[in-house]
Amino acid sequence: MKIGVVSDTHNNLKNIELIINIFNDERVPIVIHTGDICNAITLEKFSKLNSELIGVYGNNDRNESGLKEVAEKNNFQFQEPPRKLNLLDKEIVIFHEPDNIERFLSENKKVNIVLYGHTHRYENNKRNGILFFNPGESAGMQKGSNAIGILDLINLEAKRIFF
Repeated sequence: MKIGVVSDTHNNLKNIELIINIFNDERVPIVIHTGDICNAITLEKFSKLNSELIGVYGNNDRNESGLKEVAEKNNFQFQEPPRKLNLLDKEIVIFHEPDNIERFLSENKKVNIVLYGHTHRYENNKRNGILFFNPGESAGMQKGSNAIGILDLINLEAKRIFF
């Protein structure tokens, strides 16, 4: 099973259209957003996804009105981080900011995958048997340097797709 991962879309509506098209073309059943959508209109655009949308709110989402209402209206599953999710017997934890990851892992020993955003920097590393993945920049203006992620839950491998 492969799922999509995106972070820090920051109201870039043009890029969001591209992101949705990529995920729809990849036919992923689930897309995880690691936060910083930034407003309700932006989140509403994700209603064009042909997959379930699960995510966490980022630091730029916390004071934005309408996000929770749009999430509820579209059956998007969003909450404050961290969010725990179990798919294919893989324990996934979703953060926005990476600051509390190590403390969380010290108290939760069964995690297989950590997804996060905030830094706009790519990470795809395994440490102590845990996959850490941040797809990196998705709201930049430079064509070809933005990316989303595809996560293979069976092989515990992630890759980026640039646009």
